Amino acid sequence: MSEFSPFLLFFIAALLVGFTRDLPRQLILLATPVLTGLHLWLNIEVGSSVSYSIMNYELVAMRVDKLSLLFGYLFCIASFIGSIFAFHVKDTKQHIAAVTYAGSALGAVFAGDLITLFIFWELLAISSVFLIWARGTERALKAGLRYLVFQVLSGVLLLAGALVYFHDTGSLAFDHIGLDAGIAGWLIFIAFGIKSAFPFLHSWLTDGYPEATVTGTVFLSAFTTKVAVYALARGFAGEEILVYIGVTMACFPIFYAVIENDLRKVLAYSLINQVGFMVTGIGIGTALALNGAIAHAFSDVIFKGLLFMSMGAVLYRVGNINGSSLGGLYKSMPKTTVLCIVGALSISAFPLFSGFVSKSMVMTALMYEDYGYLWLLMLFASAGVFHHAGIKIPYFAFFAHDSGIRTEEAPRNMLIAMSIAALLCIFIGTQPQYLYAMLPWEVEYWPYDVTHVLAQLQLLFFSALAFVWLNKKGLYPPELPSVNLDMEWFYRKLVPVAAQRVVTSLRDTKASVLSIATVPMQDIQTKFTKSSVAKYYLSESWPTGSMVFWISVILVTFLALNAFG
Repeated sequence: MSEFSPFLLFFIAALLVGFTRDLPRQLILLATPVLTGLHLWLNIEVGSSVSYSIMNYELVAMRVDKLSLLFGYLFCIASFIGSIFAFHVKDTKQHIAAVTYAGSALGAVFAGDLITLFIFWELLAISSVFLIWARGTERALKAGLRYLVFQVLSGVLLLAGALVYFHDTGSLAFDHIGLDAGIAGWLIFIAFGIKSAFPFLHSWLTDGYPEATVTGTVFLSAFTTKVAVYALARGFAGEEILVYIGVTMACFPIFYAVIENDLRKVLAYSLINQVGFMVTGIGIGTALALNGAIAHAFSDVIFKGLLFMSMGAVLYRVGNINGSSLGGLYKSMPKTTVLCIVGALSISAFPLFSGFVSKSMVMTALMYEDYGYLWLLMLFASAGVFHHAGIKIPYFAFFAHDSGIRTEEAPRNMLIAMSIAALLCIFIGTQPQYLYAMLPWEVEYWPYDVTHVLAQLQLLFFSALAFVWLNKKGLYPPELPSVNLDMEWFYRKLVPVAAQRVVTSLRDTKASVLSIATVPMQDIQTKFTKSSVAKYYLSESWPTGSMVFWISVILVTFLALNAFG
C-alpha cells in the first residue's frame, strides 16, 4: 500500500462518478478524500518514493517528504469540504472535473521529476476549466477560453524548461532549480509564476474565477495557486526576486478590490494578495519564512474557501453577487453571515484565528532579514486585506443598506461545509502547535507574544476606524454596477481593436492594389472591343473571349509553321 500513489484514488473516483448517480455518487465524492487522507496518514512514510521507467528514463511518480505530505493533507481537507458544499449538485461534468482536479493537484505535489510534474500541471488546467464552463453563460465560456490559454502557456513553458534543463544537466529531478540554471530556470520560473498569478500574469484568475459555478470557485481557490506555491518552495526557495514580486502581489490587488463590485472578484483579488505573502516568504528562504509561507498556504485554503463558500451561498440564493445589489441579508441568512465573519476575521489575521498564526511568521521573517521598508509595505497590505476582505465582503453582502431581499438560509450541506471550515480556522488560530508540528523545517516560533498581539490589534483597530470614517464622509469608493479591467484590458480591449484595424488596413490595401491592377486591364479590354477583330469575339466575358481568341491565333500560327516547316 505504501507504493499506491494518492492521486490514483481520485482518478478511480472520477471514473466511478461517471457511472453512478445520486447517493452512491455523493458517497464516492465524500469517501475519496477521507480514504486518501487516511492512506497518507497510515501508509505513506516520509522518504518513500515510487519510480517508473519510460524509454530508459527513470521518472518518479511519488516522492514523499514533509513538504509534499503537508500539501497532500491540505488538498484532502479542501476536497472533502468542497464535496460537502457541492453535495446538492447533480451536474456530472462538474463532479468529474472537481475530483480530477483535486487528484491532479495531489499528483503534482508528489511528483519527483519535471516530466511527471508537467503531466499533472496540464491535467490541472484541463480539468479546472470545466468548472468555469459548467456555468453555461457566454461570459463563462469566453472567460474559460482565456483562462485555458494562460494555463496551457504555463505548461508549454514548463515542458520547454524541463527539456532544456535535462539537456544542460542530464537530470529531470524536481528539486531546487534556481535561476542560476539559466534559460531553463527562467522558463520554469515563469511557468510557476503564471500559475502563482504573478503581477501582469494574474488576469486569468480575476477573469475566470468569478465566472465559475457556485461550487466550482471553491475548488478553484484551493488548488491551482497552492500547487504553484508548492512548486516555488520546492524549486526556487531563497530567490530574492521573489521577495519583491511577493510584496507587489500583496499590495496592488488592494486598489482593485476596493473598487470592485463583484464580491467574488473581490475575493479573487484577495487571493492574489494572500499568495503574495507566501511568495515573499519563499523568496526570503529562511526556515522561519518558508514555514510561514507553507503555513499561510494551509490557512488560506481554508479561510479563503470559507469566504468563497459564503459568497457562493449568497449567489445560490439571491442570483447575483454584486455589492451594489445586496445588503441586509443578515436577516435572511444569519448563519451564513456569522460563518462569513469567521472567514473575514481569519483572513484579516485577528488573534485566535488562523491567519494570525501563519501570516505573522512571514512578517517576523521580513524583520529578521532587515527588509524593514518592505515590512512597512506588507503592513499596508495587511491593513488593505482587512478593508476589502475583512470588512467589505461581510458589510456589503449582509449589512450596509437594506436591499429588501428576503430569501432562505443557505442549504444544509453548504452550512455544514462552511461550519467545518470555520471550526478549522478557530482551531488553527487557538492551537497553532499542531500545524507548526507538521511544517517541513525545524524552527522555534510562537505567535502569541504581547508585543505582536497588541501591534496587530492596533493595526486592525485603526484600519477599521479608517473604513468607518471614509464611509461616513462618503469618500469610500461606492459599489457601482460596473466591470473593472486591469491587465486583461490589453487582450480584451486593446488586442481586438488593434486586430480589427489591421484587418481593415489589409482590406483597404487589397482594394487599392486591385484597383491599380484592374484599371489598365479595363483600358485594354475597351480598346479591344473597338478593334477590327472584336467581331470574332466568342464570348461577352472578357477573360473567356480573350482566351478563345488567343488560342485561335496560336493554333493558326502553329499550323502555318507546320505547313511551311
